[in-house]
This record gives sequence, C-alpha cells and structure tokens, in this order.
Amino acid sequence: MLKPLHSNVIIEPIVAEKKTASGILLTGQASVPELTKGKVVAVGPGLVDYQGNGRLEMSVCVGDVVLIRTYSDEQRIGYEGRELVIVTDGEILAIVEENN
Repeated sequence: MLKPLHSNVIIEPIVAEKKTASGILLTGQASVPELTKGKVVAVGPGLVDYQGNGRLEMSVCVGDVVLIRTYSDEQRIGYEGRELVIVTDGEILAIVEENN
C-alpha cells in the first residue's frame, strides 16, 4: 500500500450513478459531480509545526468518508488496480457522518 507523507491523504473515490429527475442516466462529462465523495485509505503523519515541537494533528482517519472538490489540486493515480486520489488535509471539505 502507499504511505502518504506530510499532510497528504489518499482517498478512494466512491462512484455514484448519476440520474436526472426523470430517470435518465448521465454519462461522460455530464455525470461529473462538483464534489467527489470518497473513503480515506491512508493518512500521512502531518506537518511539523513551525517551532519544531511536533506534528500537527490530521483532520481525518483511515475509514472516514469525505468530500473533496472534483478539480482541487488532487493527483489521480492508478495503484494495484484501484483509482486513488491524493490531496492535502486542507483540501478535504467535510467528513460525511452517516446515521445508521
């Protein structure tokens, strides 16, 4: 598995089927959402604070479901047959908390 450095986070996108209100399936560019939902698969150790007293705590943990902007400074890569996205901790917009 990949081990991210600094404040980088590796996310596996969750692909949702896109339909219009009338039930038409959208494909290609029309189906690209403004936000990407994904599951965190690896988290870096965090940045060292400016005084050198330790690392800053990361906002997310492995297993969290998060939202990121589709066209942020993400790096999309293929690794071991999976599509993964690498973003910094600060580019994650929200953690999705699902009620069970």
